[in-house]
Amino acid sequence: MSINFADDRGTISQIGNVMRVQNAFVEEVSVTDRNSGFVLISHAVRKPRNMISIENLRLNVNRNTTIISPLGRPMQLRDIRVGMRVDALFSSAMTRSIPPQASAFLIVARTQRQPPTSVTTDRVVSVDTRNNFLYTGNPRNINRQMRFYISDSTIILGRNGNQISLRSLRPGQMVRVTHANFQTASIPPQSTAFYVQVL
Repeated sequence: MSINFADDRGTISQIGNVMRVQNAFVEEVSVTDRNSGFVLISHAVRKPRNMISIENLRLNVNRNTTIISPLGRPMQLRDIRVGMRVDALFSSAMTRSIPPQASAFLIVARTQRQPPTSVTTDRVVSVDTRNNFLYTGNPRNINRQMRFYISDSTIILGRNGNQISLRSLRPGQMVRVTHANFQTASIPPQSTAFYVQVL
């Protein structure tokens, strides 16, 4: 564990039963086969007196882990390289080993110019399964809605953490959407969803 006064690695936060880290540094990548292996990341932990501790976490990757580029295109574990920055969603059930280990749900590779992902928590207005859109916000005011594109790599989890389909979402449900930090200038604005969690 090293101490650093100024580091741009992100810290870990909790979103329900899911943990989230942004801008983690890839320390090591191990590919067991096409669908499994692990990524060792380092992240920041804030300490007293404005100190930052850099700690490691092993994210275990399996066939249920989604790995995508900043634009939402599918990637494979072997495409992740040491020195890259990633955003990740992973299980809150972590081992007590050194370093701790957790199952990764989503890994988003970042580029230097790519802003971090954003999180929107709101109610479902409607679901368009034909065009793969999820609308959230105020059902009576289109100016207070958001349209999320649901790609083949978007993970949608039900309230119990089980993976569900877009057509399982219902108007009125509260959802937390992790999505691209950019959005279109349309009404309603549109962004790509990476992860949807029913609350």
